[in-house]
Amino acid sequence: MSRRKICRIMKGRGLASAYSRQKPYKSKGVNEAEIPNTLNREFGSQKPLAAVVSDLTYVRVGYVWHYVCFLVDLHNREVIGHSSGRHKDARLVFRAFASIKSSLEKIQLFHTDRGREFDNRLIDEVLSTFKIKRSLSMKGCPYDNAVAEATFKILKTEFVHRHTFASESQLALQLSDYVHWYNKHRIHQALGYLSPYAYKEKHAS
Repeated sequence: MSRRKICRIMKGRGLASAYSRQKPYKSKGVNEAEIPNTLNREFGSQKPLAAVVSDLTYVRVGYVWHYVCFLVDLHNREVIGHSSGRHKDARLVFRAFASIKSSLEKIQLFHTDRGREFDNRLIDEVLSTFKIKRSLSMKGCPYDNAVAEATFKILKTEFVHRHTFASESQLALQLSDYVHWYNKHRIHQALGYLSPYAYKEKHAS
């Protein structure tokens, strides 16, 4: 058989060569909106919900790639909203906003990279409705969203690489457990070796 036919059969069965690691699909293009980097890497000394950062990462569920979205409050590095699903799109981000327990009107700034999943009328309507100001990283500069990037590095190390997920519902359930542990028990050097919840309680006015 030809190499193309073998590749077609393997792809249809969700198989990947041991010599090459299968990677998730990456959408082409970026958000070209003329929105400035208002956050400007001011990651510390933020008041509660003064600035929320977000990003997405991928997780394998069985033989299919799924995606996780986090919303992180820069005040105490707390994951205030999260979602998971098979599609890397605006609805995944919307569900993360919907999972936030506090009022969205308290969020002042929403900062992300220029991924296309954040360039959507659905997200624009959420931000407009709750009067949340927008901030975008410079094109091709991950350092502008360093806290979100670091949070996902922790997620991969402590959660994704230590578990296997057979279904979307299993991923969602275990992700919720991890976020609960991350917020209440995981200490952070940037927070003076306190957990996000403990830091928030210590600095509550």
